[in-house]
Amino acid sequence: MVTTSSILAVSAVALGMVLTPGPNMMYLVSRSIAQGRRAGIVSLAGVALGFLIYLTATNLGLSVLFTAVPELYQAIKLAGAAYLSWLAFKTLRPGGTSVFEARPLEADSARRLFTMGLLTNLLNPKAAVMYLSLIPQFVRPDAGHVMAQGFLLGGVQLAVSMTVNLAIVLAAGTIAVFLGRRPGWLRIQRWCMGGVLGLIAVRLATDRSRPLAV
Repeated sequence: MVTTSSILAVSAVALGMVLTPGPNMMYLVSRSIAQGRRAGIVSLAGVALGFLIYLTATNLGLSVLFTAVPELYQAIKLAGAAYLSWLAFKTLRPGGTSVFEARPLEADSARRLFTMGLLTNLLNPKAAVMYLSLIPQFVRPDAGHVMAQGFLLGGVQLAVSMTVNLAIVLAAGTIAVFLGRRPGWLRIQRWCMGGVLGLIAVRLATDRSRPLAV
């Protein structure tokens, strides 16, 4: 079955991905600051469903489709790169704001919060790359049922991502207050996040790897 080394490797990759600023983090933090922790948790539930959809679709053959039609996979990555580039531009442009900078947002219903969390994750290129390219690299056909390995390793990624994101949701308000009292730090955080988003966009746009079928 799945080896301990594979579980640890997926955990490390998942931790690195979730700590890298992206659409999920930006949405969860903005909602947690604007509407409170409950709104952040409801939004996180939508994000979790998005991961489950990716996990199920990948193990039921989505990666096979992208392997057969690599142009489709490339188009999705380029679309994700364009989206991240836009987020980076909005963060770095003159007058841009930090994800932890408190600003007025209209209060959304629980249904809308959940739906937006779901859509944000489904349109998140990092989620697509995680399930279609990274996790399959740790599946070993000689170690047993391939689909079971895919679901188990995906579950590891989901557990790591949800744990970290929940911590971010619970701490977002405190971090916002801390940075709000230190404008210099807020600007540094904004530039760091914008720079990371831009680097991820370039990496996605220039990556020529193909999805590995699970």
